[in-house]
Amino acid sequence: MIKYALNCSFGHEFEAWFSSSSDFDAQQKKALITCPLCEDTAITKQIMAPSVKGSKRKTGQPDMQAFAAFAGKVREKIRSTHDYVGDKFADEALAMHRGEKDEKPIYGETTKDQAIALKEEGVSAAPLPTAFTPTPPKKLN
Repeated sequence: MIKYALNCSFGHEFEAWFSSSSDFDAQQKKALITCPLCEDTAITKQIMAPSVKGSKRKTGQPDMQAFAAFAGKVREKIRSTHDYVGDKFADEALAMHRGEKDEKPIYGETTKDQAIALKEEGVSAAPLPTAFTPTPPKKLN
C-alpha cells in the first residue's frame, strides 16, 4: 500500500491510500478520486519525500499532539471572530464582494458549483482544512 499526499484543483490537500502507483494512475485517469472537501476530480499528487528507516527523527506522536492543540486554537479563533452563515456562505460572500453588504469575516458551507462560481466571480474565499473547521453553532429554537 502507498499513501499519497494529494491536491485538488482548488488547492485542498488530503491523503489517500492506493495498492500501487499504477492503481492511483488508473483511478485518476477515470476521475474516480474525489476531493473530500469539494468533490473535485482534478486530483494531482503532491511532491513527497520518502521516509527513511534509521532516521533519528522522533515518531510523529508528539507532533500530532501539538498539531491537535494548534488546530483547536485555530477553530476557537475562527468561532470567536467569524459569523457562521451555514449554507448561505456563497450568497453572503458574493453580496460582500459586490458591495451589497458590509464586509465581515464569515464561515459556512458551499456546494462544488457554488465554490466554482465564487472563484469565477473573483471572490476571495478559501475552504478550511477539516482540522481547522469549527463545529457549526447549535440552533436555538
